Amino acid sequence: MVFPRPSLRPGSPVSVRTAARTLAAVAALAAATAGCGGEGDLRSDGPVEAAVGPVRLWPELPPASDPPVDYGETDTARVPGIVVRGADVRTVDPVAVVRAEVAAHPDTYTGGDGMYEETARAILACDTAPAACPVLSPYYRDLTGNGRDELIVGIRMPEQQVAVRVYLAERGGLTRVMSTVEQVISVELAGRDLIVRAASAGIPGYEYRTAWSWDERQHSMLPARDEIVPVRTPSAAPRRASPRPEPAP
Repeated sequence: MVFPRPSLRPGSPVSVRTAARTLAAVAALAAATAGCGGEGDLRSDGPVEAAVGPVRLWPELPPASDPPVDYGETDTARVPGIVVRGADVRTVDPVAVVRAEVAAHPDTYTGGDGMYEETARAILACDTAPAACPVLSPYYRDLTGNGRDELIVGIRMPEQQVAVRVYLAERGGLTRVMSTVEQVISVELAGRDLIVRAASAGIPGYEYRTAWSWDERQHSMLPARDEIVPVRTPSAAPRRASPRPEPAP
């Protein structure tokens, strides 16, 4: 069973422009200070290499018309049989939501509705075996900017994987606007972004960090920023100072 992830996008051109501006500033400073030879004055270390802007490689290549692989970033789905009172996602049971999706797609193992067979069985048995229920405690956050909270659900899966799904209340029911499966290190909320940190099997010491953001045109959460970054190392805890003995009377 394979859950593909979107290919990484090239680095932001903003960083290239920033580097070019920095080099240009250094060159200008060096030119301005060349010839200052007094004590304590700035001295030039010689000519500075000219800043070079981005260069397009193989400009004769025709633009791609269709992507080779559909990763399903914009796959949305109406959750069958779920009624949301007053467009308030807090009125629905997250286990019932996931169970409704499993019942609607019992033999789907990949894509937005993909589920391991053993995970699907455990979800259907959450009422009788709550301790083994893989549906995690829900979170609520306005991720779309519509002034109402969305429902964020996590589902434990085998091989240390976690499915993260987001549901939007609309038209009296629920629409799933995000679904991804990763070997999750952590899931964080930053403003209206949902940031998923996942393990990288191929690059030791690094991790994937994907920021999912609401896209109004696609009416779904999209992986707006996908990076490979060094693994965070917890900073050393500050050492507590030993209490000073009180002076004797």
